Amino acid sequence: MNRIFTCIICPVGCEIEVTTRNPFGYPDKRPDEEPVILEINGANCERGKAYVENELKNPQRIVTSSVRVSGGNMPIVSVRLSAPVPRDRMMDVIEELRHISIEAPAKIGQVVVKNILGSGSDVIVTKQVQKASPH
Repeated sequence: MNRIFTCIICPVGCEIEVTTRNPFGYPDKRPDEEPVILEINGANCERGKAYVENELKNPQRIVTSSVRVSGGNMPIVSVRLSAPVPRDRMMDVIEELRHISIEAPAKIGQVVVKNILGSGSDVIVTKQVQKASPH
């Protein structure tokens, strides 16, 4: 089976073509089977090859989102994960973030949730939110 990936590791954006087969040659892949990589073409560097291998065998993503802020000059603050999580856990992380609210002030780099869902990744604030000024 051939697939084309656009590498996102650097600004070059290599178009990388990968030829794979299922481990036992079956036409349908079972969820617990990793594809066997037969050939990788188009990567200008080793990082591109490693990116494609990771995408096929263990895709991970950094989640960026927002959480509610109480008593702030803004109702929400942007957050991101400190480390990638498996792609199939992204929606679980986002669902968990829907239930989180923090008190103002919020500072860049502040940890909102440590080790979210046991993933080893922390949720950190990426924008400053001040306390709301009294009217």
